[in-house]
Order: sequence, then structure tokens, then C-alpha cells
Amino acid sequence: MIGIIDYGMGNLHSVSKALERLQFPYLISGKPDELIECDAFILPGVGAFPDAMKNLEGTGLRTFLDQHVYQLKPLLGICLGMQLLFERSTEYGETEGLAYLKGNVIHFSEKQQHAHSSLKIPHMGWNRLAFLNEKASTGGIEEGYVYFVHSYVVEAPDELMAAKADYGCDVPAIVEKDLVFGMQFHPEKSGQVGTALLKRFCELAEKGVE
Repeated sequence: MIGIIDYGMGNLHSVSKALERLQFPYLISGKPDELIECDAFILPGVGAFPDAMKNLEGTGLRTFLDQHVYQLKPLLGICLGMQLLFERSTEYGETEGLAYLKGNVIHFSEKQQHAHSSLKIPHMGWNRLAFLNEKASTGGIEEGYVYFVHSYVVEAPDELMAAKADYGCDVPAIVEKDLVFGMQFHPEKSGQVGTALLKRFCELAEKGVE
């Protein structure tokens, strides 16, 4: 069973509906004593990084996730949920993240300055993925367009990146290390490609990454 983490900042309905369509069992909860029965977790997220971390810390979900990531239960962060997987963010000051992955979260303008980009922020709408490296999260899936909505972007080591998009700079779109995965876009709103990627995570969660 996949646990959808409810910490007050996630788009729970669209994620749960996507899992229903894929026929994977799930549980929505913000209670560690209920989530402990799950084999893998999805951390959705919409909103500001500092508020999200405050909610995770205040509910005990931070400690819960730490324990189960250490025990190698698969975890997928979506949108803000992906950003939370990293070490820190500069949104509204500097806030420490979950630090499961190396890297930082910065505003698009900080990264696009180097590319002299005039693209509007937030990065909103459909953009094409380009797969990188050979990663478990993208195995057997064809590249295509997915749906993004974000003003902050991850800076991460190349070896973590399973896919990128171009928006005046390279945008880490899928990241992966061991059983920790992140998708900057919304797979549950991204048509056939997003559905295939979400299904792939669920399959990996069922059997583990070989």
C-alpha cells in the first residue's frame, strides 16, 4: 500500500484519483501510526517551502519519514514535495529541508540570470522532458510533455538527475537516488507520460529497485 502524506499542503485529491485509476491501493493520512502500515510514500506539495517544513516538523511526520527512508521504503516527492527532499531552500529566507538528496532550491531568477532569459515566472504549463542517465524511474517510458507549476528550481548534482526540462536553464524534472525519487512537475496532471511515470514508481514501490 502507498501512503499519501497529508501534512496540510498537498494536492491529495488529484494524486489519490490517479492511483485509483492505476488500481494501486493507497492510504491518505497525516498520522504516523496509520502510515506505518504502508510500503511506500508519496509526498505531494503546493505552497511555500518554510510552511511545509514547519508542518512536517510539527506533526511528527519529519521524524517518521526519516525513519522509513533510512529503512529503504520508497518515497516520491511531487512539485514542492520534490524540493523538500533537498538540503535547503532560499524561499522567504533560508530553510533547511529533509536533506535526503544533496542540493539546494533557489528562485528561477537566480538561475535564469546566467542564461539572460526573459521567460515568465512561474514556469507554468506543458514542457518536454529529456531523460538523462539510466534510471529506474524512467525505464521503459518514452519522453514527452508534462505539466509544471513552480517558481523555485532545484540545483543538484548531475548524477541525481533522471530527466530535465528547458526553461531558460536546465530544470531538474526527475531526480533519483536509491529509493528516493522526485518529480518537479505534476505526474497526476500530465496525461499519458505522467501516468506512465507514476505507474513506474508504484511498480518499483511494490517490488523495490533491483
